[in-house]
Amino acid sequence: MYLAVIIILVVSLSPVPLSAQSSKPTTLAELAVYNGPDREQLLVAGARKEGKIVWYTALAGGSYKDLARAFEAKYGVPVEAYRGASRDLIAKVLAETQAKKYLMDVAESSPPLLMLMRAMKRLTPFNVPHLAKFSAEAKEDAGKGSDIWATDRESYMGFAYNKDELPASAIPKNYDGLLNPALKGRLAMVTTDTGSRTVGAMLRTKGEEFLKKLRSQDITMHSVSGQALNDMIISGEVEASPTIFRNHALVAAEKKAPVAWVAMDIVPASAGSAGLSSQAPHPHAAVLFIDFLFSPEGQRILENYEYGSAVKEYGFKRWYIEKGMSIQQLERESDRWEKLLRELGRK
Repeated sequence: MYLAVIIILVVSLSPVPLSAQSSKPTTLAELAVYNGPDREQLLVAGARKEGKIVWYTALAGGSYKDLARAFEAKYGVPVEAYRGASRDLIAKVLAETQAKKYLMDVAESSPPLLMLMRAMKRLTPFNVPHLAKFSAEAKEDAGKGSDIWATDRESYMGFAYNKDELPASAIPKNYDGLLNPALKGRLAMVTTDTGSRTVGAMLRTKGEEFLKKLRSQDITMHSVSGQALNDMIISGEVEASPTIFRNHALVAAEKKAPVAWVAMDIVPASAGSAGLSSQAPHPHAAVLFIDFLFSPEGQRILENYEYGSAVKEYGFKRWYIEKGMSIQQLERESDRWEKLLRELGRK
């Protein structure tokens, strides 16, 4: 979808060189990988002179506001946040790149945005000390001990159900359990990316024959978000779905809603990842903010909203969907999963 635009933009853009690290880093590339003992002090001083940090994020609700407030309180540097869905951010970055108008310092969204920015040479490798504790699967290696982006928060897709409506005997423990005759006519799925990626996980673990069998369960399809379908489960309009995010279910359950969540064979991890713009207009503030996102303080704020952390184990096997894929491969697989999802809803 974006390949033609990328080709044009890559030709017109020149990458920011990763300069040799000096004792007094001054360029963005040097600051991003500087690991001297005065790293934070140097970044704070520079950020305050720059006056602000511009952050593009797909985070919703109060999470991104709390992160911004905490950063501002700690460092005295204002955060100018632009919030949008992943598709909106991709369109905005493409438009700004074509116009050579660079406003963003840090991008935080699902991997496709970061993959696009990497193809357009819009990302600079960074070395955040806190990332040493993160698994290799949660980082995109850029060589020489640096990363081109990393996962700052995770949302996990799995099976959720209304505890008042679905009998215990019908609750599945894995994808095979979805074929239980007791679930016929009781399952629903979203038709968004969440639904197609769930199909991708089923295909990965059980194969296409399993999906053919699943069609007999009379699944209803809903053109709504995962959050909206979770609300429908809570209200009893829908009894169960394998396309619900863990954090949505847990937040509702904490408010006494009759909803519970179960992990399947593998759990697709919708990873929110952060990258450093290679044309960041506020380089010190940009690197300081990247550091803050991956710090224990930043991670705690996200966990308060029931986002998963790449440094913690939750008792299930995660699948990082985009890991190891190119943009072309991801588009091909996404198209295939979407086609199979549509077929699940056909009688």
